[in-house]
Amino acid sequence: MVIRMRHTRSHTKNRRSHHALKQPALSKCQDCDALTRPHHMCLECGFYKGRQVLDIEAQKAKREARMQAKRERISAEAGTEQAEADAATQGTETTTEAVATADEKKEA
Repeated sequence: MVIRMRHTRSHTKNRRSHHALKQPALSKCQDCDALTRPHHMCLECGFYKGRQVLDIEAQKAKREARMQAKRERISAEAGTEQAEADAATQGTETTTEAVATADEKKEA
């Protein structure tokens, strides 16, 4: 059976007194002296308890290569779109130049 009674302000605040956020405990990495959470792998170098758990440098290199390929693909797509736009613009310019040339011939 649940008692349906109003909680006083002080009772509510006493209950919520434990809801405050606490600053995480940090320790230094033995390998690179970066701050890490205790009992966790270092996110800077990939070491845990003196041994390498994850090759961070290889992952960063792989990610950079993937991002570079993506940039090149996007620029290539933009380049083809730009080339198509330039071709369309070139076509209208040649038409405009032809009309101008025809007008000059009429005046002469």
